[in-house]
Amino acid sequence: MKILYGIQGTGNGHITRARVMASCFKQLGIDVDYVFSGRPDKDYFDMQEFADYKTYRGLSFSTKNGQVKSYQTLKNARICKLVKDIKAFDVKKYDFVLNDFEPVSAWAAKRAGVPVVGISHQAAFLSDSVPMFGRGLFRKSLIKHYAPASTYLGVHWQPFAHNIIPPFIANHEHGNPVAVMNKVLVYLPFENLDNIIDYLKDFPEKEFYCYHPHAQNKSLGHIHLRAPSRTGFLNDLANTSGVIGNAGFELASEALKLGKKLLLKPLEGQFEQGANAQTLLAMKMAHVMNYLNPQALDDWNSAPQNQQINFPSDPAPLVEWLLNKQWHDTQSLHKGLWGKVNFKA
Repeated sequence: MKILYGIQGTGNGHITRARVMASCFKQLGIDVDYVFSGRPDKDYFDMQEFADYKTYRGLSFSTKNGQVKSYQTLKNARICKLVKDIKAFDVKKYDFVLNDFEPVSAWAAKRAGVPVVGISHQAAFLSDSVPMFGRGLFRKSLIKHYAPASTYLGVHWQPFAHNIIPPFIANHEHGNPVAVMNKVLVYLPFENLDNIIDYLKDFPEKEFYCYHPHAQNKSLGHIHLRAPSRTGFLNDLANTSGVIGNAGFELASEALKLGKKLLLKPLEGQFEQGANAQTLLAMKMAHVMNYLNPQALDDWNSAPQNQQINFPSDPAPLVEWLLNKQWHDTQSLHKGLWGKVNFKA
């Protein structure tokens, strides 16, 4: 059996989920090719798990100062290039395509009549049970047309529907170290770095470890800037007391598994992040701010730690389900995975 795995590369969340899957595929000796789209080739890092992966331009959104810029997004879309890549991509040698919201492989498979199993956080929003907070019909249509699939399996923090599974979060190699109470991990990649520094400088009692695409490794007093590094990021996440971030799904999931408190500033104009923030707020698992609000940070600093949620780390049941091709039966997979999820004090 040969599988093509298409992964959205705009942010690091989809890639993080793919790392867990890639490790399992490798252990089981399954032949998988990987394709990414959504960012320039030079901006991918720590990609050893994916061997000879391929990249495409794909589609992505343009941002500035924490906001999606609709006009710039459309201007940069280069639809002709996208269509050309889709038509040139031969997927007929694959038994099926596993797709995490990646448009090139999804549309190429649709054209070729190859089955596509779409597994993503975005797919969860296709269920009427999942909170979306407005414009549901339009957004569902957008999700289906962005990366079409034969079968959709959503990923979320709660078992909203029978075709929704929990996230798979790899166990940290250092186990569960004791949190350093004045240490805070900051990951706001869509914000201007100078604005982040200005925001954090008035809280000298905290040591902020700030990862950013435009950062270089250096310290400015209590603000420690860090260039993108998966290993460094995970090490700092392990013993931080809390995380300040945008409302991407995967980082929040990693923080919830470790019991880290969350302060979220969703990317403005990106409905998924807005829905994520509101969902976690309703779960009482995060504080939310709509701008870099000093009062929100002050209030959050005195908030208690979250409970840990022991999301599964081993995707073997999902991989077995994929290989058996019983894709119409999501209920048994859903029941088995959610049965193992619980809160830990």
